[in-house]
Amino acid sequence: MGTENLLVDIKDGVALLTINRPKVLNALHTSVIAELQETFEALNANQAVKAVVITGSGEKAFVAGADIAEMAVMDAQQALVFARTGQKLVNYIGTMPKPVIAAVNGFALGGGMELALACDFIYASENAKMGLPEVTLGIMPGFGGSQKFARLLGRSRANELIFTGKMLTAAEAKEWGIVNAVLPLAELVGKALETAARIAGNGLLGVAHVKEAIRRGLDMTEPDGMDYESVLFASLFASRDQKEGMGAFVEKRKPNFTGS
Repeated sequence: MGTENLLVDIKDGVALLTINRPKVLNALHTSVIAELQETFEALNANQAVKAVVITGSGEKAFVAGADIAEMAVMDAQQALVFARTGQKLVNYIGTMPKPVIAAVNGFALGGGMELALACDFIYASENAKMGLPEVTLGIMPGFGGSQKFARLLGRSRANELIFTGKMLTAAEAKEWGIVNAVLPLAELVGKALETAARIAGNGLLGVAHVKEAIRRGLDMTEPDGMDYESVLFASLFASRDQKEGMGAFVEKRKPNFTGS
């Protein structure tokens, strides 16, 4: 499995997806966005895949941004289509039931930062640099960055970061709550795969329902979010995974979850 610009390796329920354009720092051309959309849809449909890790090829960049050479000649209508295409991708990643971990191995700027933010959480290498520098090019974030940063960081910090176009170091990004862990470059992907494997060993339906509860609950009042959580919680008691997980606990054995 893979495409012209993407490498995919599936092992023990975990898919490692690598954006493979190191000569242009893995920049997001329209064709790459289309390939990512198709690949994520395929991974989501693949019953052998329980979790996904996405990273960039080489040691310099996760994704240095959208392809500036392509964007430079766009008119307003083309830019709208481009933004909506990117937003479709990040929305799909954020709403697909399978968890996605970003292993940011260098620059994650502009569209690359927005791609990482679409994932469920981020691990970064010590050499990572992250931010939304679009205003330094006379534009603004278009793949949801203004909305995601405002929700993650709060209005003031999002305003400061985006207005200035500042790049954060990996340590700063961790301090700001953007990344969960900072690791040596050589250990980054291995750690992300290890975490993904641990997730893959859990009940896939339970993980998917937690992802949905958190994502949708953030747009609800706390009482409404708790009510929604209880509905999802109860629905799992009609699943085979619930019977298997609790049965395995009582019988003191390892569960064999099937995602059903």
